[in-house]
Amino acid sequence: MCLDAPRSVPGRRVGVFGGTFDPPHVGHLVTAVNVRHALGLDEVLLVVANRPWQKEHERAITPAADRMAMVEAATQGVEGVRACALEIMRGGPSYTADTLAELRTTEPDVALFTIVGDDAAASIESWERVDDVAALSTLVVVDRPGTPVRLPDRFAWVRVEVPRLEVSSTDLRRRINDGRPLEFLVTDAVRRVIDQRRLYR
Repeated sequence: MCLDAPRSVPGRRVGVFGGTFDPPHVGHLVTAVNVRHALGLDEVLLVVANRPWQKEHERAITPAADRMAMVEAATQGVEGVRACALEIMRGGPSYTADTLAELRTTEPDVALFTIVGDDAAASIESWERVDDVAALSTLVVVDRPGTPVRLPDRFAWVRVEVPRLEVSSTDLRRRINDGRPLEFLVTDAVRRVIDQRRLYR
């Protein structure tokens, strides 16, 4: 749940970092804490997609409840970073525009920042109602050192550079299936959830 923010605080700045998080890894956390610091955000919400419409036809997606449990474990004790089940509670395909609109309805004065990786930024015009996303929030493109991504001129956006970590959820799923080590790629708490629920076997 992520709709319990205090409404009495004017000018709150909240990052919205959506994803499948299948599983969440240290790269996600590094992104969240660095964007929060760079932009002076009060908090960053890791919004777990219910049905990631851009991915659900590519592969089997781990059930949303399991992915939410992993994100809750990953964010435990991380200052200013919270797991958010808003899209799971809403059900159906997950669209960022709907999530931003719901957050704004709940907290009208909040300043929202939609955080996207460089790979997602490169295809942002394929997003459902991307103009609504841009109208409801400031787009934040997370770049790794190297060749920066640029968004089309019609979008107002900011860039935040974060350390390059070669970690991917795809590789992690293969590692778990093969029995290879996960140390330093996911948090210990996430690894416990994976083991307890026997995920990715």
